[in-house]
Amino acid sequence: MTDSAPDAMTLLEEAGAVLTGHFQYASGRHGDTYIEKFRLLEKPHVTEALCQQLADHFRPLEPDLVVGPTTGGILLAHETAKHLGESINAYFAERGESGGRYLGRGFTIDEGQTVLVVDDVLTTGGSVRDTLDAVVEAGGTPVGVGLVVDRTDGTTGFGGLETFSCLAIDVASYAPDECELCEAGVELTVT
Repeated sequence: MTDSAPDAMTLLEEAGAVLTGHFQYASGRHGDTYIEKFRLLEKPHVTEALCQQLADHFRPLEPDLVVGPTTGGILLAHETAKHLGESINAYFAERGESGGRYLGRGFTIDEGQTVLVVDDVLTTGGSVRDTLDAVVEAGGTPVGVGLVVDRTDGTTGFGGLETFSCLAIDVASYAPDECELCEAGVELTVT
């Protein structure tokens, strides 16, 4: 990232992606901050700027292709690959019917091709891990994980892979029966 590039929080706030209130996350836990990835993804200039940051960080690793999990990872893989160079393809890993992810639609990875995995908002790391597994299963060699937002503030690792996020924040979450916002009667939004 260059000194003149806007920081990730500024870009996310300008896109209306940082929401505050009382939220129930997909995990069932509650918290007061939610990053709405689709506010980011609907703004091409914001998506482009953040993916430029990912590409700039991972360029020295010279990935052969970029893979992202459905849904948001499709756009991020495409945009990051565009910034890495004309020869870099962008794939996506779809959800399997019985869990996990796979590379479908004729996507193939040559044995040993180096792969950058990108995703929008990291919460538990499940989508990224499943995508990494799909890449390895297809014969690729993961070299890094790029994230727009890491809600675990860098505490989630991926087997020693180079990991970079445009924004790392610690978003506290609570079991519903321990949630102060519930006790205070703050209206709940299910995400």
